[in-house]
Amino acid sequence: MYNKTVMKRFEEAKNAGMIKGADGVGQVGNARCGDIMRIYLKIENEKIIDAKFKTFGCVSAIASTDIACDMIKGKTLDEALKVSNKDVVDALGGLPDIKIHCSVLAQEAIAEAVKDYRKKQAKLAKTASKK
Repeated sequence: MYNKTVMKRFEEAKNAGMIKGADGVGQVGNARCGDIMRIYLKIENEKIIDAKFKTFGCVSAIASTDIACDMIKGKTLDEALKVSNKDVVDALGGLPDIKIHCSVLAQEAIAEAVKDYRKKQAKLAKTASKK
């Protein structure tokens, strides 16, 4: 059912874990399938220098999140937001049709983490301007 790339990402997920004091955290879930993904970002000068994840879900969910983390490292926030679920599927060498939603969740988790970072930055800027 799964190709070698997907299985390797699942079995040897190198980006699994969390980043303490992450600059941005995005969590998404799909109640229908039970997958929950959380991506943690470390950001310097609007560039993602590290990305980690914690995912509760199936093989496809874990593999999708792991590869998505690799795909966004070294990218600017705007570049990371351009990583699509199709890019994730292609990087994995394909997913079964019934598991494509996992790649969509990975894309959404990236977007939520960037949104969280930007929200925190706006709050900091607002606080700094009041001083």
